[in-house]
Amino acid sequence: MKISFHGAARTVTGSKHLISLKRGKRILLDCGLFQGIGALADEWNRHFGFDPASVDYLILSHAHIDHSGLIPLLVKEGFKGPIFCTPATRDLCSIMLEDSAHIQESDTRFINERRKRQGKSMLKPLYSIDDAREALEQFVEVPYNQEYEIEPGLRLMFTDAGHILGSAVVNLQVDEDHYTKKICFTGDIGRPEPAIISGFAPFPQCDILICESTYGDRTHSDRTASLERLLQIVVETCVLKRGKLIIPAFSVGRTQEIVYALDRLEHEGRLPHIDVFVDSPLSTNATEIMRSNADVFNDEVKEYMLRDADPFGFNKLTYIRDVEQSKALNHRKEPCIIISASGMAEAGRIKHHLANSIGNADNTILIVGHCEPESLGGRLAAGEKEVRIFGDNYIVKALVETLGSFSAHGDVDEMLRFMQCIDVKKVKKTFLVHGEYDTQLRFMVRLQQEGFRHVEIPEKGSSFEL
Repeated sequence: MKISFHGAARTVTGSKHLISLKRGKRILLDCGLFQGIGALADEWNRHFGFDPASVDYLILSHAHIDHSGLIPLLVKEGFKGPIFCTPATRDLCSIMLEDSAHIQESDTRFINERRKRQGKSMLKPLYSIDDAREALEQFVEVPYNQEYEIEPGLRLMFTDAGHILGSAVVNLQVDEDHYTKKICFTGDIGRPEPAIISGFAPFPQCDILICESTYGDRTHSDRTASLERLLQIVVETCVLKRGKLIIPAFSVGRTQEIVYALDRLEHEGRLPHIDVFVDSPLSTNATEIMRSNADVFNDEVKEYMLRDADPFGFNKLTYIRDVEQSKALNHRKEPCIIISASGMAEAGRIKHHLANSIGNADNTILIVGHCEPESLGGRLAAGEKEVRIFGDNYIVKALVETLGSFSAHGDVDEMLRFMQCIDVKKVKKTFLVHGEYDTQLRFMVRLQQEGFRHVEIPEKGSSFEL
């Protein structure tokens, strides 16, 4: 058996890990879009590093685009096999992959207008909405905690990762060389007590661990303190300076957590009387899916819903799908909060809001989760004073703030807590993925201190015998 790493290798995006069995079958773990890594993103997204037609099975940990966003291209280029995921992941992908295609088509048209004026060649989107819809036909739903035989000698079980709705830890049993090899791919590790959904669950003992490492060298601040800091930022921006608060946020998970936090402040009578807009068709649709899955909410949210039936809605909150309504926000003079995708500020409506707001010192840009350093969100969080948006340079006059505790990723202590359910001495090999290299080096030291042996940090394109 061999495993090769084609994404999320010494970076936090483009998750793709290919397992090749001796009997010829190939299993792809995730098929994510590279985001926020500059000029390399387009090249890496268009070249998988393997033949899509040679892959027999795809197993998807969760719906976030950096884990699922290249599935339509994989199918377009010849993958014919089943795509295994949880039912909620299938529901979310049904809206997210089409939205990804729409954003690519829209952004490509916008960029091509400029390229045409400059006499440059036209760009093409990676895939179309029709490609996304075709890919969805190959999805196969597998519920949590049920062993599923993919084929003789290959068994799958999903356990709850506690990251977003439907997120799963992938647990594989592979019979090879008269021995059963147990492989665990964590996907993205969530939190033990997430803001909305239930926390991560125990997973079975494994021989091989493929582990994410996004926050492998830091801890999150207290959630209550972060709620108070969010309120302070709202007051300082929207009340004292009469400006706009712009929040780039991933449509699934992060947006709902921010809305829930604002809903709580409104319910307590502490949120200033200002308009709040969620400007993203995908975020709007994802919130509807969240509402329909209230059974997976944690006890705190269920108790809150006894007092407030809708944790994602209040009088001053408006969800926007319409393009003209979105454009109107850019001409609005009154203070407001605008939450829009994407979380790294690399695509979609958020780029237009930033372009129209970044030059005003009365405004605030709030980064609420991890951003790839080269992404627009990452560069803003790092304090860059001039950024490029849609090919034009903008001076950053708006205040930039960060609140990492809204992240759906577990911090270093929470990830170690996640792994307490297994005997680390029985783990023969650990691969760290989905993290910045410096962070992974520090996380490797922590893991070794906890008793993990043979920890590897694979490069993109590297392969290992198992």
